[in-house]
Amino acid sequence: MASAVHAADRLSIEGAARVIDGDTLEVAGTRVRLFGIDAPERSQTCAGPQGDWDCGRWSGEELTRWIGGRTVRCDGVEWDRYERLVARCDAGQGDLGAAMVQGGAAIAYRAYARDYIYPERAARYRRRGVWHNGGENFTTPAEYRAESRAAQAQPPQRAPAHGACAIKGNVSASGRVYHIPGQRDYERTRIDETRGERWFCTEDEARAAGWRRAAR
Repeated sequence: MASAVHAADRLSIEGAARVIDGDTLEVAGTRVRLFGIDAPERSQTCAGPQGDWDCGRWSGEELTRWIGGRTVRCDGVEWDRYERLVARCDAGQGDLGAAMVQGGAAIAYRAYARDYIYPERAARYRRRGVWHNGGENFTTPAEYRAESRAAQAQPPQRAPAHGACAIKGNVSASGRVYHIPGQRDYERTRIDETRGERWFCTEDEARAAGWRRAAR
């Protein structure tokens, strides 16, 4: 049975957990944000040796694996502005936040805490999870969220009037990647020709120029 204990400066909850993403879960009906870590967003991809991969989805799967269907206990630190309980959580095998950072499924959230900096350094040294490339071309979750907000605040970008050149050649932390209409990140991708970005009419043209197709 789930239980909750309220105190003036602390809230402890215990019960079955539902994973929302790599740093957020719901325990006993309460939305919980894991203290001190930041995981890739569900829709985020990361650069890897074989190209972009779904690091956001994988991060959520890792948190699910660490919980393993066991009861989760969370000791609250504070409530955030989204009315989530920021907490340290344990599913019977130690601090879930530490486990996620050590496995490269999340990073230390330095803007709010410094507790997990050393586990992050170890994960990066061992090239675990999001550190496959040793951090090269890695977009942090905070940067990804900021880019997404900026794209949503702007009207959809229309292709140039000449022909059907609607393929977007984008230069990002993942390198030179092109997006075709209908792909997940097509609408949020902005083309800035001053940065060497460009429009393509065909995928063959994009590949010949040195761009590779976005994973999704």
